[in-house]
Amino acid sequence: MPIFRSSERLDERLCRLICPIAAAMVGVCLTGIGILQVVVSVDQRATFADDMLSADALLFLIALLSSYFALRLKSAKRLHRLEQIADASFIVAMILMTAACFVITYALSAQL
Repeated sequence: MPIFRSSERLDERLCRLICPIAAAMVGVCLTGIGILQVVVSVDQRATFADDMLSADALLFLIALLSSYFALRLKSAKRLHRLEQIADASFIVAMILMTAACFVITYALSAQL
């Protein structure tokens, strides 16, 4: 059973919120990867968190692009499907970012 019917209007507010936030979160992930690479090069100790953040950046990019195209396309069925993809990928990316924060915290506290 689909969540949206093609006759329902697209909630543009959701897409307009996801687009800039997801773009900012891609930047946050890239900054985190850069900082982790500096820590890894100084301590000569690898961590799984940078891999998690790179996957996270890709999920945020999927959310960004799907919400952007949901605002641009005219077909109601495609709009709702893209809106669902944007919403789901954004939520999964936020969960993965939270998990990466725990890994980073553990990795840095284990080094002390």
